[in-house]
Amino acid sequence: MPDVEADALRTAGDSGDDLIELLFFAYRDFVGDPDRILAQYGFGRAHHRVLHFVDRYPGLTIAELLDILRITKQSLNRVLKDLIGQGYITQKTGTSDRRQRLLFCTAAGTALAGDLIRVQSRRVARALADSEIGRENPLSAESFLFGMIEPEERAAVRRLMARRVRSAA
Repeated sequence: MPDVEADALRTAGDSGDDLIELLFFAYRDFVGDPDRILAQYGFGRAHHRVLHFVDRYPGLTIAELLDILRITKQSLNRVLKDLIGQGYITQKTGTSDRRQRLLFCTAAGTALAGDLIRVQSRRVARALADSEIGRENPLSAESFLFGMIEPEERAAVRRLMARRVRSAA
């Protein structure tokens, strides 16, 4: 049976160190764009992640968001307090279980989330359009990113993404 991981590392270099280093640099720049926007609001990366998932999955519960973000309830509560207090997220009581708090972006939250995703989408589009990258690595970005997720978590991520309400672009 072929060792796909070993073949991928050989393609990336003897140890894969170059690919890992590039990933660090790519991540730095990928989050740097929205960081500059968020700083204007006094928000950080945790606020960005919460806004992103609440905007894409309206009605997400606190428990679901905790599971997605893998942060403590205390950390999430601090970020939600900021976002709710400044009018970017609203919470409603669950209809079937009144103990649930369902999260929704306000119009301002959706606008901010849209600004953040636009700058990141432009960066990804530029990277994918770069002909050098396409020639060196014909692997799709989606395949690459799914490959970065722990194998036992991929099905859960696919289920979550399939659930997302797609907006009319």
